[in-house]
Amino acid sequence: MTDIITNYLTGILLVIGAAFALVASVGLLRLPEFYTRMHAASKAGTLGACVMLIAVAVYTDDTAVASRALAGVVFFLMTAPISAHLLAKAAYAAGYPLWEGSVHDEMPPRGSHQKE
Repeated sequence: MTDIITNYLTGILLVIGAAFALVASVGLLRLPEFYTRMHAASKAGTLGACVMLIAVAVYTDDTAVASRALAGVVFFLMTAPISAHLLAKAAYAAGYPLWEGSVHDEMPPRGSHQKE
């Protein structure tokens, strides 16, 4: 009985993780510019990968495999937002333009600060 519940839970988690990965890939194809594409890939892709790693941890009987999968989740959650932020800052500094439909640019160009 426990094996059936574990198999169903693993399957549900894998489908959810795959759905988030699919949303991330569709976002890469459909979104208009670099920054929104990067946001879709980093947020939805990270969530999808983390949910699939949790499915591995639920499914396995080996404690070493489960702990590695959960460590992978922790590392994903610690590194993906930081790397996405740094990548966006580097792209902005390199001059990648915002989408024409962007409402407001929160980062003023260098040298435009008013000194009082």
